[in-house]
Amino acid sequence: MKRFLSFFLIVILFSCESDRTNRNPYLQEIGFRYEINLNLPLYSPLTNTGNTVYISAKGVGTRGAFIINSGFNQFRVFEASCPNHAPNECSTMVLNGQVATCSCEDYEYSLFTGQQLNRPDDGSRYYNMLEYHASFSGNTVIISN
Repeated sequence: MKRFLSFFLIVILFSCESDRTNRNPYLQEIGFRYEINLNLPLYSPLTNTGNTVYISAKGVGTRGAFIINSGFNQFRVFEASCPNHAPNECSTMVLNGQVATCSCEDYEYSLFTGQQLNRPDDGSRYYNMLEYHASFSGNTVIISN
């Protein structure tokens, strides 16, 4: 019985991973909460599917956030700082329809999925956009991390 318990404990210890997340080393995950009133003219484009808005309010993410209405009262929110290098003078991405572009290397990211669209095939590790939580109630979208 002792051998069985010892063997069982060893198997459990070796089966545990120490790093289960694909943590982005370039971006800090800053805690925040921000409410978006869709009745305001600044945010009214978000009442239509596929429309996006850049939120540059102080305290929202590292460099602000992009929010997109992905349909059926669902919203996705992503960090506006390029996920593939440390924040610097060119790392705040530019909104171009449903794509965010990093002017440092011209990397492009889909705002529907957060995935990098033009990932180089050079064997290096690249990260997708950092996503924040969004909840919708009435005419208010609450984004947070």
